[in-house]
Formats: sequence, C-alpha cells, structure tokens
Amino acid sequence: MFTGIIEAVGEIKKIIPLENGVRIEITSGGLDLSDLRIGDSIATNGVCLTITTLMGNTISMEVSRETLSCTQSLDTRGGRVNLEKAMQLSDRINGHLVSGHVDGVGKIIKLEPAGESYILAIRPPIALMKYIAKKGSITVNGVSLTVNLITKDEFRINLIPHTLAATTFKELKKDMEVNLEVDLFARYLEKFLISAPR
Repeated sequence: MFTGIIEAVGEIKKIIPLENGVRIEITSGGLDLSDLRIGDSIATNGVCLTITTLMGNTISMEVSRETLSCTQSLDTRGGRVNLEKAMQLSDRINGHLVSGHVDGVGKIIKLEPAGESYILAIRPPIALMKYIAKKGSITVNGVSLTVNLITKDEFRINLIPHTLAATTFKELKKDMEVNLEVDLFARYLEKFLISAPR
C-alpha cells in the first residue's frame, strides 16, 4: 500500500526486453534506498512494482506485458517517473490509501494556469467516471489528488505549486496520457452494493 505522496522523481535509464515484458532500470532521484530490499514494492508513476535489483542509486524492476498494456510511461528510456516507497503501518497517511493497481489511462484535455496554481482536466475511461466524486480522492501518475469538479466525461484538479515542484507534473502537456487509480473505497462500496442481498 502507498499514500500517493511522492518521495522522489527518478529517471528510466535502461530498458531490457524480456520474454513477457521488460526490465527497467531507474535512478532513484535522491530517494533513500537504505531501507529497501530486493522483493520490496515501489510505486512507479502509480504502478506497484517489485524491486529485483539494487545497485547504488539504481533500482531495477520487471514489468509484465500485461502491466505495460494497461499503463502509461513505463517503457520509455529517459522518461521521468514519480517514486514512492511502500508505506509502513506506523506512517501518517497524508494522501489517501493507494494500492498501486492502475484502473485505467486518462487523457489530459486541459492544463492552464489559475493564479499560482494550475487547473488540470482529465478525461478518464468512461467506465471509471462512476467511481470519481467531487472532493473525493484520485491518484494520477501515483500522486494523491482531490477532485474539484466533475462533468459528464471529465474531472478537474487544482495543482498547487508544491505538487508541480515535487513531481513530474511540471512536464505534463495537453493530450498526454496519465495512469489513474480510483479511490479504493469506491470500488469496494460498488462490490458490496452489487453483492448485497435484495
């Protein structure tokens, strides 16, 4: 589990093809790796991956073809990625509970300044709209954010300067794709309501 609070921005340095996916090598971008071990989980642009190698400031993870098919920006050399280590039970949850299991890829349809902040509008897969609530939480490329506005087929977020400075969001542009994970509680509530006896 994660919280959606980004700890560092890393860079994909090498991509090694595998039979059923790729192995990616990422520089840690200042992330403290001293408490990590092979087999630990790390969120990479919101995708929970397992560390297979630790060498200096470089970590390696294997990404399956299935994961590549339903996520964005994990097989591009030179791509910068948001990194977060798995949370401990004693940690403060400053964002919200995030599983690292991407629900879909959204498209940025607007990114424009609003004072010192930016308004980010994203069009998610239509099937995800029912899980997105005004003032609710959503994870975009691993970042825990609050939804400010919802229309029929998009949602909007206010990005404060700190979020832009501490993540890859300053590199976002219109028409780019982003990884989305809806709020865990929304998914479980739907499951409960569907399964509940009538």
